[in-house]
Amino acid sequence: MARSITTLVLAALSVGLTFGGADAADKVRVVTTIPDLKSLTEAVGGDLADVESLTRGTQNFHEAEVRPSMMLKLRKADLLIENGVELDSWVDVAVNGANNPNIVRGARGRIEISRGIPLLEVPSTRVDRSMGDVHPLGNPHFSLDPGLAPIITQNILDGLVRIAPQHRAAFEKNRAAFLAKVDEQMARWTKAMEPMRGAKVVAYHPSFIYFVTRFGLTQVGTVEDRPGIPPSPQHLVNLIHQMREDRVKAILVEPWNDIKLATRVAEEAGAKALVMASAVGAVKGADNYLAAIDYNVTALVNALR
Repeated sequence: MARSITTLVLAALSVGLTFGGADAADKVRVVTTIPDLKSLTEAVGGDLADVESLTRGTQNFHEAEVRPSMMLKLRKADLLIENGVELDSWVDVAVNGANNPNIVRGARGRIEISRGIPLLEVPSTRVDRSMGDVHPLGNPHFSLDPGLAPIITQNILDGLVRIAPQHRAAFEKNRAAFLAKVDEQMARWTKAMEPMRGAKVVAYHPSFIYFVTRFGLTQVGTVEDRPGIPPSPQHLVNLIHQMREDRVKAILVEPWNDIKLATRVAEEAGAKALVMASAVGAVKGADNYLAAIDYNVTALVNALR
C-alpha cells in the first residue's frame, strides 16, 4: 500500500512539473535595455511574457557598464527590445558576449523601439565630440512622452508576435487595454498641466524635451554647458541670469545628476530643483510606466502653479 501511494505521489508530481514546465516554456523570454521598455512590454505581454531589464531606473543609461550578468540574461532571451538612437548602443557588446544568434542585429528576436518615432533635437549640422554627448540621430529620451505610447507599444507588439504568433490576439487585447488607461490618464494629466502651458523650465541634462513638449512647456536652457560636460562657472552665472529674466521656477534633475549644484543654481534664481522620474524606478513611487509619468506631472504642477 505504501509503495502504491508513493507511486501515485511521484506520478502527480511528474504531471505537475510537466504542466508547469510547459506553461513556462510557452512564455516569451524578453530582455529590455531600459526599465521603461520593461514596464511597457509587461503591459503588452501580460502573463505570456517574462521580462527583465538590463538597467535600473536610477542609472544613467548612456553610461551603463556591460556586466557578465547582462550576458547571462541575453543568452536565454527570445527577444531583445532596445531603445535605439544611441541611448543603449552598449548593448551590442553584451549581445556579442551572450552567444545568442536569435538577438543579434538583424535577427527576428531584435526590436528597436525608435522605429516610427518623430524624433526631436535632430542636429542640422555635423556633430563631433567637442559638442559633448550630442546624439547625431536625435534625442533618445522619447519614452518620457506618454503620447508616444501607441507607437512604442505597437513596436513591442510586432516583436512579440514575431516570436509567438499564436498569442497575437492576447497581445493585441493587452495593448488595447493599456492604451485605454493611457488615454484616461492623459486626459487628467493634460487638464492638470493646462494652466502651466507656456511656462519655462531648465533641465540639468536634455532628457525631458519630449515630456515638456507634450505638455506645452518650454525648455530654455540646461545646467550642463554641453550635454554630458560639467558646466563652467560663467555658464552658471549666465544661466542664473536667464532664469531670473524668464522667471523660471523649476530645474528638472535626474537622480544621478549633481543635485547639490542644481539646488544652488535654483536657489540663486528663485526656483526649485525637482528630482524627476527620468525612468521607471528612478524615484520612489515610479514603479511602472504610468506611475512614472504621473509622478512627473504631479511634481511640475506643484512647482509651477
